[in-house]
Amino acid sequence: MIRVVLPYHLRTLARVDGEVRLELGGPATLAALIDALEARYPHLRGTVRDPFTGRRRPFLRFFACQEDLSHQPLEALLPEAVSSGAEPLLIVAAVAGG
Repeated sequence: MIRVVLPYHLRTLARVDGEVRLELGGPATLAALIDALEARYPHLRGTVRDPFTGRRRPFLRFFACQEDLSHQPLEALLPEAVSSGAEPLLIVAAVAGG
């Protein structure tokens, strides 16, 4: 069971409070996690990754175990602490402005 913490605006779209728990059928990768998230919460389709390119949305970041996973390939395995459910994966909305 993988624990995911969503930013406020995605929790609102998914209509959830707190963290989300997802079961993955295969290897624990960012791509598999996003697939499971979009399958369980269809309102999130296209909000975490671009539906045409499959790439992470520019203003979202992935963090786990005090590491920024945002620039890793989506097929990269998640850290063991995340795939075991000991640590959550954080999806964080970036702040931009000037």
